[in-house]
Amino acid sequence: DLAISYNNIGQVYHNMGDYSKALEFYEKSLKIREKVLPPNHPDLATSYNSIGQVYKNMGDYSKALEFYEKSLKIREKALPPNHPDLAISYNNIGQVYHNMGDYSKALEFYEKSLKIREKALPPNHPDLAISYGNIGTVYYTMGDYSKALEFYEKAHKIKEKALPPNHP
Repeated sequence: DLAISYNNIGQVYHNMGDYSKALEFYEKSLKIREKVLPPNHPDLATSYNSIGQVYKNMGDYSKALEFYEKSLKIREKALPPNHPDLAISYNNIGQVYHNMGDYSKALEFYEKSLKIREKALPPNHPDLAISYGNIGTVYYTMGDYSKALEFYEKAHKIKEKALPPNHP
């Protein structure tokens, strides 16, 4: 329960943009979880993922990858192959590669995320739109506008069905 409390406080600081405080509380949560949980417990993956998000938001992409990859290794062992949390891990790693300008690696991870989401989620789920949009953005950044448009249109169709018409 204490680990959950530290994690929750870390989330608040993270959302407020106070990344050093977020890390402080996420790391307190992680230390407890590392002591009391088996090494492949999904809660450890959640802690590593949260710490990775902070480092990504701080622009420390090598540290973000380090923690995202720790999270992914646990999730690959602990979860079934089409679990949505695996898709989140692949998506997060894709975001880091995208931010680093490694577009081929970004696409590789975004596509892994998309494959899981296509199998695990209903066809109009907003997470599918996120995947299509992320892939579209990589193609746009690379100057492949026809591929970008293809994926942006897929994302838009889902958003039209899943969101109210006046949604920002």
